[in-house]
Amino acid sequence: MEFQKLSALSLKEMFICQIRDMILSGKLPVGSKLPPEREIAEQMQVSRAVVNSGFAELEKQGFLEVHSRQGVFVADYGKNGNISTLNAIMEYHGDSLGQSEIYSILEVRRALEHLATDSVIKNASDEDILGLEGLLEEVAGGKSIQDTVSATFSFHHRLSVISGNSIMPLIYISFKPVVTQLWKRFCLRYGKEALYDSVLCLYKCIKERDAEAARRCTDKRLDDALEGGHQIF
Repeated sequence: MEFQKLSALSLKEMFICQIRDMILSGKLPVGSKLPPEREIAEQMQVSRAVVNSGFAELEKQGFLEVHSRQGVFVADYGKNGNISTLNAIMEYHGDSLGQSEIYSILEVRRALEHLATDSVIKNASDEDILGLEGLLEEVAGGKSIQDTVSATFSFHHRLSVISGNSIMPLIYISFKPVVTQLWKRFCLRYGKEALYDSVLCLYKCIKERDAEAARRCTDKRLDDALEGGHQIF
């Protein structure tokens, strides 16, 4: 039996978590100005370097706005955030999102998947498409939910690679934490086999180079997750 190494959060990570949790809980509302670095460092008993680097990271995550000679303000993260903001919100809520957030994520995924499958069917070689079978087998053979979800992401990411669109793989990677959490939720509710069936349906359509059928497959699966028998919220 193997045990994983335990590691404690650094002061910077603890600082980021506390400020982020205060923002998401509403204790630090959008638009509010934070105290000066020196004051926060004294209250939290950390160095100003920890506060400064923590602010910089929270700005990257979309939670703060740092204005020279004006101060640090809580950003309107719901309006101007990024994928890191969404991942942090999921972590705060225990990897759970509300109906409206899930609906928005799946609608973005619908558009991306339509673009990916259309491009693969139009541009990919027969060899590239047949190469997806190995990844499909990994989805089918996953011994755990994590294995199945990881293989499913690899399948969809490979689609983005062979689509011929050089930017699409980067977009898929940026959405990985979000979509894999939703797939995990789906598997916990409906089983790994249901996720495999959705991947198999898409692959069959792509192999036949039937773009309309691929779109119908995607739409049916996502509509089912939003309003049908496989809802995930």
